[in-house]
Amino acid sequence: MSVKAFKLVSAVEREMLMGDKNYINIECIECCGKNLYIGTNDCFIYHFLLDEKISTAGKITFAATKQLHKYLGLKKPVSELKAASALTRLLVLCDNTITLVNMMNLEPVPTGAKIKGAVTFAVNENPVSGDPFCVEVCIISVKRRTIQMFMVFEDRVQIVKEVFTPEQPCAVAVDGYYLCLALTTQYIILNYNTGISQDLFPYCSDEKRPIVKRIGRQEFLLAGPGGLGMFATVDGISQRAPVHWSENVIGAALCFPYVVALDDEFITVHSMLDQQQKQTLPFKEGHILQDFEGKVIVATNKGVYILVPLPLEKQIQDLLASHRVEEALVLAKGARRNIPKEKFQVMYKRILQQAGFIQFAQLQFLEAKELFR
Repeated sequence: MSVKAFKLVSAVEREMLMGDKNYINIECIECCGKNLYIGTNDCFIYHFLLDEKISTAGKITFAATKQLHKYLGLKKPVSELKAASALTRLLVLCDNTITLVNMMNLEPVPTGAKIKGAVTFAVNENPVSGDPFCVEVCIISVKRRTIQMFMVFEDRVQIVKEVFTPEQPCAVAVDGYYLCLALTTQYIILNYNTGISQDLFPYCSDEKRPIVKRIGRQEFLLAGPGGLGMFATVDGISQRAPVHWSENVIGAALCFPYVVALDDEFITVHSMLDQQQKQTLPFKEGHILQDFEGKVIVATNKGVYILVPLPLEKQIQDLLASHRVEEALVLAKGARRNIPKEKFQVMYKRILQQAGFIQFAQLQFLEAKELFR
């Protein structure tokens, strides 16, 4: 049964990006605060400012204002962008090289600092160095079966560690000293400090695109066999039941309490609280789905959209209105971590009371009595 958890709102229309140049495609996106960066297949970076507007009726829209665009001087696509806001730097992966550019004017750093030989990279959001003016980056190297750890400063980079893997890695996420890796035939957790690794479960990267995503401290979300979204901790165990995705998931994102997934036809929304599918949004030709500081963004080759979450209280009221008491209570309990304590207690009492009256009207007196208590 469905819940309206998100609304899909357009953020950047195709005309703003490409005008009448049909050959331009969006390859990657990055969002940091109000700054939205788009990398294209013709080696350009575009910088937009996103302004969220709420109408008197409560409708949310986004106005994107183009700041500037910059050609990187190669005939290759921009394949990844990551913002390091503490350094006011944007890390740009193009033609197997990570270049540092200024977040505001998109100019490369004067020292020309760069990391060469990178297939893909991930930023450590739980860094181990303790230096606020340094970003830890893990790259999958063009050298076979090799992972490298770098420290990236404002105008220089420094290699910290090189680790060899049992098979060729194709995707990575980092948390502290732990790397969660998709290899050719399986997922593993690898502690790059001790070199100890742990197998998670088999997976064939030749058949499907692996998904490896850090979703919290020492926890990752992975695209498992049989269309399952699997959770794994750095200890190699799962503390949550898996969610059932379609077989051909392209990307996944987290917006608590929901896991959002993209395939070639739909965006699906599952609850982490009861693993049920709550919402399906038709979305054709999508190829990017990412979350940035709680903002979930999806993109086709030609446009960028934002999945705007409906307030949890509104979702709970909708569930109660359709007499789905159990789901409403699960969602209300899950909302605790998103709402200040005093406000939550007032809200939760009111929800228990409403749920009690619904059960009472359905002659479920014992259940109603428990809720009223």
